[in-house]
This record gives sequence, structure tokens and C-alpha cells, in this order.
Amino acid sequence: MKKIAEVDDFVEHVCLMLAPLGEVRPKRMFGGYGIYVDDVFMAIIAYDTLWFKVDDGNVEDYREAQSRPFKPWEDRDTVMSYWEVPADVVDDRVAIVAWGGKAIAAARRSGTVRKTRPGKPPARR
Repeated sequence: MKKIAEVDDFVEHVCLMLAPLGEVRPKRMFGGYGIYVDDVFMAIIAYDTLWFKVDDGNVEDYREAQSRPFKPWEDRDTVMSYWEVPADVVDDRVAIVAWGGKAIAAARRSGTVRKTRPGKPPARR
């Protein structure tokens, strides 16, 4: 696979590890990256950490791993429905695909799927 343009090694690693789930696309946002699989926004990379989309269907995995929710601002109590993916999962090809699949399902349930207008082709990637 050719190197993904303008992304760091960790982002490229995550994209390669998630490739079995579909077309993986990183998008720069707010000093980090949003990770899309096909048209589903399912992960964030920020602070050199991978955060997957979480809901009631998969949050227990993260609690058992003693993970934490994504907190975009250190000086505020705001948290998002993305939780830190344990390091041993990030480096395990089988585990990251399993956890990533659950994150995609959570994202679909929440409606974070990119939609195109009728009659308009999807954006070029």
C-alpha cells in the first residue's frame, strides 16, 4: 500500500490496521484526524491516541479495559462518545478489526454516516 499523503506514521498504522473493514480515509480536523471507514465517521486520532465511537452496545468493552472517554478540552468537563482504544488492541490485527467493527456499528446507530445529495456522486477521495 502506498503511503497516505500528509499523515503521520501512527495515522497510517491505524488506517492499515482498519483496512479489512472497508475503505479507510483519514481527514484532518481540529489538530487531529477523523477516521472514516467507507462513509462512516467511526474514530478520532488526537493527542497521539486512537479513540473509537462508543455507545451502549460497546461501552462495556472500554470500561473493562479501564479506558477513558475522549475529552477534547482539558480545562472543561466536556466528554464525547469516543473512548480510548487500549494500546494492545491498536497493535493486534484481529482485535482492532473486532473493536473497529463495533465502533462502526455504534456510529451507524448514532447517525454519523456521511450522506450525499440525490443525483450527486460521492465526493472524490
